Amino acid sequence: METQGLVSMTDEAQLRWMATGDTTRQSAVILLHGGPGLPDYLGDVAPMVADLAPVYRYDQRGTGQSPWRGSHSLARHVDDLAELLDAWDVPRAVLIGHSYGTDLASRFCLRHPDRVAAMLLMCGPFVGDWRTGYGAERGRRMSAVQEERLRELEELPHRTEEQEVELLTLAWFTDHADHECGWLWAAQGARRRRPVNWSMNAELGREGRADPLDEHLAELRACLPARAELLAGVDDPRPVAALDSLALRLALPLTRIERAGHEPWLEQPDVVRTHLRRFVQDAVGT
Repeated sequence: METQGLVSMTDEAQLRWMATGDTTRQSAVILLHGGPGLPDYLGDVAPMVADLAPVYRYDQRGTGQSPWRGSHSLARHVDDLAELLDAWDVPRAVLIGHSYGTDLASRFCLRHPDRVAAMLLMCGPFVGDWRTGYGAERGRRMSAVQEERLRELEELPHRTEEQEVELLTLAWFTDHADHECGWLWAAQGARRRRPVNWSMNAELGREGRADPLDEHLAELRACLPARAELLAGVDDPRPVAALDSLALRLALPLTRIERAGHEPWLEQPDVVRTHLRRFVQDAVGT
């Protein structure tokens, strides 16, 4: 059973949300998608646990069916989540973030620790100098021709629809352990996860670099809920060592999914489903 709707924020932005499962149950899971600048893409993850608790997703402002042409800030996106929880009548939520969504979940926890019942951080957040290792591994997985073509497309002042799809496919196929399937998944995502809000991506990226989560880890550790975990695909080009370090600094368990990359539910759906179900069952007491 899936329902959806729109919620008006205090600044009049309207955010589109989707819910899977019985929304009359108070314990709820919130899936936070990555990007920033992409619409929600976690529709395949929600049914894995929707029989245990209702699962809410939403298009972050400026993406998908949540139109927004104003400026973006991390604080405003944290406020959006708080206002959505109010609209859904969810006093405390189980947060499951993916990629950039783990950064959003962490920053929400810093501001509203009383509203986080449990938190699973999937394939992020990456702190420290992780970009060097990521760039090297990404380059190793691409041919010289692919690297050059990606640079050409990134430098174009304007791109056609097909050029945008080609750019995103080249940018994303290295995220997967299986490079052949990875190309197909990236090409599908390049057409479905559209349009990309590049200005949102740049704005939140700049703010994140100016105020990195690295500088708030001691505070985050102090306000984490009793149930908090990290999960990573071993073959994510972003270095798992960075999450090892984060797990130590936050004193959290880190589960490594073998033969999986940045979207482990695609390559190891049964393993991810089992892990998510155990986590949500522990969190909501089912």
